[in-house]
Amino acid sequence: MALLDPLANALSTIKNAEDVGKSSCVLRPASKTIGNVLKVMQDLGYIGEFELIDDGKAGIFEVSLVGRINKCGAIKPRYSVGTENFERWEKQFLPAKNFGALIVTTSSGVMSQYDAREKKIGGQLLAYVY
Repeated sequence: MALLDPLANALSTIKNAEDVGKSSCVLRPASKTIGNVLKVMQDLGYIGEFELIDDGKAGIFEVSLVGRINKCGAIKPRYSVGTENFERWEKQFLPAKNFGALIVTTSSGVMSQYDAREKKIGGQLLAYVY
């Protein structure tokens, strides 16, 4: 099976593991983008610790789950979004105002839409989580 979108695969693995009540899951292959998205999810309290394990290939992430994710997923295509447009995308991907977060890649790195709005920078939508 061809791996077309590693980020989407990683997020659906996390979602499926959360749904069946697992306390951890393994994501492979690892990538910087996936690591950055995991870091934002950890900062927002949706996942616990995560660790990059070198398996001699692309590497794997071991992620501990805390049971706070209702839904998460990658956003395709990666829409460009300005600071004034975050609300429009929140309405599209999140169930309620100030509930969940959009994960955005910006010129200053990967961050939640709250941080991006605070720093007044736009970027491209990567994922959502709530």
